[in-house]
Amino acid sequence: MLNSDNDNMATSATGFARIRVCAAETGAAEWISAEAWAAGAAGVEERDSGGRIELLIYAPAAEITAVRDAVSQTGVALDLEPPETVLETDWAEQWKQGLEAIVVSARLVVRPSFVAHALEPGQLELVIDPGQAFGTGGHASTRLSLEWIDALAEDLPTAPRVLDVGTGTGVLALAAIRLAGAHAVAFDLDPLAAEAVRENAETNGVREGLSLFIGPLDALAPIGFDLVLANLLKSELLPLLGGIAERVRPGGYAVFAGLLASEADEIRAAPAARVFTPVAVRETDDANGDRWIALLMRR
Repeated sequence: MLNSDNDNMATSATGFARIRVCAAETGAAEWISAEAWAAGAAGVEERDSGGRIELLIYAPAAEITAVRDAVSQTGVALDLEPPETVLETDWAEQWKQGLEAIVVSARLVVRPSFVAHALEPGQLELVIDPGQAFGTGGHASTRLSLEWIDALAEDLPTAPRVLDVGTGTGVLALAAIRLAGAHAVAFDLDPLAAEAVRENAETNGVREGLSLFIGPLDALAPIGFDLVLANLLKSELLPLLGGIAERVRPGGYAVFAGLLASEADEIRAAPAARVFTPVAVRETDDANGDRWIALLMRR
């Protein structure tokens, strides 16, 4: 337990503090981030640190003890340093450093609002700022999913119906609207996602093509989507495979991302995935050397 009168924490209740955490792998880092947000974190910055993942977690000084305790109680193996005081103005700029525009293809760029990028002729963009909801295009699995949307855009029917499972910021749903003229349903369990998706849709002028759904997948009618996007960890994806299969029309596609290369065979072999025919796979390595994949399947 951190002593609240620690010299490093000699700051007013309106100041900010930061803790540094190192985790061994991506799943642990995402869990830590989620617990930190729930405990009152105001920002989480992720960095590569010699094959490990370093998280810089920012919170109001009055909340930093609760945030640190929440991180400590995750039970994962991690290195957790004592809090340090930061100026609010410094924090507001520091978290932006290192973020840049992501060129998905000759047709699509994803960038934060504070990063300028000159578009090529015919190139479209999405403006997505980091927030509490997951998905800015920077993670390897999100980028692979975006690449599949771009590759499939011309093969989908006119105004295709697209379901984005675990939508986060809505970047995949919005990309489907922008690239394929889709009517997209952005689905998530987290109420924060609805706020993020709505804001991002309005920022990018694509609110008209978007529907929001917060709740369990079973409550969403199986209307027969042309494309289902599921950028989820394996532990999240496996229980949903049956429900996803029911919602893909015959001949429709599913993209399963958020997976390490070593997990591909388990997904393909799952009983609920037997209605799908594997089509292709995209893969890439992240800064930590982990190989991520995105499976394209067709029903």
